[in-house]
Parts: sequence; structure tokens; C-alpha cells
Amino acid sequence: KSGVIDLSGTRKISPSDFLEWTAKARPTAHDVVLSRRCNPGVTAYVPPGVEFALGQNLVLLRAKGERVYPPFLRWLVQGPVWWSQIEKYLNVGAVFDSLRCADVPMFEVVVPPLDEQRRIAAVLGALDDKIELNRKMNQTLEEMAQAVFKSWFIDFDGVPPEDLVDSEHGPIPKGWEVQPLLTIAELLSGGTPKTSRTDFWDGDIKWASAKDVSQCSDRFLVETERKITETGLTGSATRLIPKGAVIIVARGATCGRWRVLGETMAMNQTCYALVSRRADLESFVRHLVPTILGRLVLQAHGSVFDTITTKTFAGSTIVVPPEGLRRRFAAVIEPIDARLLNNVQESQTLAELRDTLLPRLISGELRIP
Repeated sequence: KSGVIDLSGTRKISPSDFLEWTAKARPTAHDVVLSRRCNPGVTAYVPPGVEFALGQNLVLLRAKGERVYPPFLRWLVQGPVWWSQIEKYLNVGAVFDSLRCADVPMFEVVVPPLDEQRRIAAVLGALDDKIELNRKMNQTLEEMAQAVFKSWFIDFDGVPPEDLVDSEHGPIPKGWEVQPLLTIAELLSGGTPKTSRTDFWDGDIKWASAKDVSQCSDRFLVETERKITETGLTGSATRLIPKGAVIIVARGATCGRWRVLGETMAMNQTCYALVSRRADLESFVRHLVPTILGRLVLQAHGSVFDTITTKTFAGSTIVVPPEGLRRRFAAVIEPIDARLLNNVQESQTLAELRDTLLPRLISGELRIP
């Protein structure tokens, strides 16, 4: 996704199977993996030092270096020209759209001279390197934030055993309370403006869907696939959800996925949002919700897909620390969250710049001295 191979959560095979499955095609640095089914046309480049075998419906593209500079290949299979070829050769199916392997060599793309390819690859690669650096930095910051929350509010590190009392959640520190989740957070729902109303869509208000939440790989959601107008906002059941709210997919195959809104936006009815009821609860709620979602999903039900209902949220109880401790936690965690959000926003800006430059550089409209 986003041009990058993400190996987290992948299935594992034995060393002997790896050798057998990579006998014909073993991915090496600067190769490009192309999906030809389900999401046909989507590509990702192979970074140095990463080993994996190709799953079904994936094919490998490799530049020999004679006409295409290998690090440039990843940029050649992106942009409008590439997607025009995907559209041209796409086989539309009743269940899945697909590409035939035999058609891929027929694709026609614009190939600049080799020296120009090297310059383009250097510029676009530098932007991608910064985006990747931000991603790794955020991964470290996220781990730090999770460790602090777990230490303070789950493991109760530093609390002597004699200061623990029994509760429905097990032993908790004295002075802490077990409260219904909805006493500290408000539950908000969304909606979808009528798609037949053109005046409802393509405006300036970001509209988050389950797809946006599920495909976002950062803690903070700052971009959505679709946007609505003010007319669409007032003419439908959707509403504006404030920045900092935790948005949760409540039904479907990705039930339980969550993200924190990096800015105020609307959302659809497949999601719920939890908004803290007081300022001193904001940081606590943002980091609490992900830790209890596993429990909420276990209570989900549905004949086809899991569904978290309002009753599930209303029936959920949580352990709430005293206000003073919540404020101390906010003082520690808010600078981390601010850095996380800043990195996500910076990466979004860099990605937009990269995607704007890509077709203009490849077409020769822009030249790099």
C-alpha cells in the first residue's frame, strides 16, 4: 500500500518452501511487485535487504538497466500514464477485476533518457526517504506512548500491593473508580449524504469512511478519499467530529479498526466516534480506547459481519484514574502526540508534492538540472 511493501502480519513459510517458491522469481532490490487481482495495478517497490516470496496473483517487474534505471522503475509504474494502461487492459469480472500476465508486456509507458531517470529517481526518492523516516520515527513514538499508558494505567507500576483494592476489573489502586465508558466519553454517529446529489459531494469537508480508517497506517487520520460540501453536511445525517476524537469502524470486515482524527471532519454511518467529555480526559481517552477495543469486538455480533452496537459501548466499563494523574499523563503524552501528528501532516504534504511532480517529471514538462 502507498507504494510500499508492509510485511507486518504476513503469513510465514518454511525455508524449503521459500527456496521452492522463489526459484522462478526471487524479489531483489528495486524490483516492483504488481497486483493483478482484487486491486489490479497497485504496485510496491522492493527495498534492499528484504526477503519474501510472492503470493498468488502477484507478479514481479524487473528493470535490466539497459533502458530503465532500476531505482526509476518504481516511479514508472505510477501516475496517470500507468493507470491509463491498467484501465485499457483491465478484465472486469463479476467478483474481481483482474489483469492477465500476458497483457502486462503490452503496456506502453513514457520512458525518459537514462540520465534523466537517475535525476528523477534521486528527487522523488529523497521525498520518499523523508516520508519513510517519519514513519519509523512515528513507530518509535507510538511504542513509547503505548508503554507509558500500559505502565501507568494497566500494570499500575509503582503502586504497592497494599494500595490495591478488588474491583470487577481485578485489583486497582485505591482512589481509582470503575465507571461506564460513556460517562467519560460521548458516542457520536455519522451518516452518508445522498450520492445522487452532486451538490453534496466534492467540497472542502473531509468525510471519513471505514475504508479510510482501515487503510490508514498512522495513529492520526488526516486525509480521506472523499469530501462533501456544506450542503451535504447540513442535508444529511452526518456531522462534524472534532479533532482528537477516536473514530472506530463499528461493522464489516474491519470491525474494530480505529484512528484518531488529526483534524475536524465528518464521517459515515459505519463508524462511531468517542469524544472526551472534559479537557482533562482527552489524552486519557485517546490512548484508552485502543486498549479496550479487543473486548468490544469480542462482544460484537452479526449474521454476516461483526457489529459493535451502541449497547456494546453503553455496557462497557473502564477503570478511571484520579484527575491529578490524568493531568500528569497529559503533560507527558501530549508532546508525543503532537510530534506524531506533525510527522503525519508533513508526510502527507511530501506525498502530495511527490505525486504532483511525478507525471510532470516523467512527461518532461518539468526538467531537473
